[in-house]
Amino acid sequence: QLHLVESGGGLVQPGGSLRLSCADSKATSLSFYTVKWYRQSPGEQRELVAGSGSGGSTDYAHFARDRFTISRDPAKKTVYLQMDNLKPGDTATYYCKAVLGDFTYWGQGTQVTVSP
Repeated sequence: QLHLVESGGGLVQPGGSLRLSCADSKATSLSFYTVKWYRQSPGEQRELVAGSGSGGSTDYAHFARDRFTISRDPAKKTVYLQMDNLKPGDTATYYCKAVLGDFTYWGQGTQVTVSP
């Protein structure tokens, strides 16, 4: 069983960058999991931001395609979401999700606030 922990959120000005991290609290490797980042703003539905397949494939929401990058560091057992050129509309709680077969795990989320 995974206990996913996200980190790296915070307050940033428009145009700034943040790198979010997702890892298991017990340092379980995520190499075999499909890992995706989602975000949710108050009053809105949770939406997919980016995904990383265990085989190396990646996919992005249209708003993330040119600004965000999902990557893995197997040695650190961590999945990252690099977010550049952040906009106020990116303000949300960001969650990572890991899936392996019938098992799905969510983290508790990390808050990203983009404001002058």
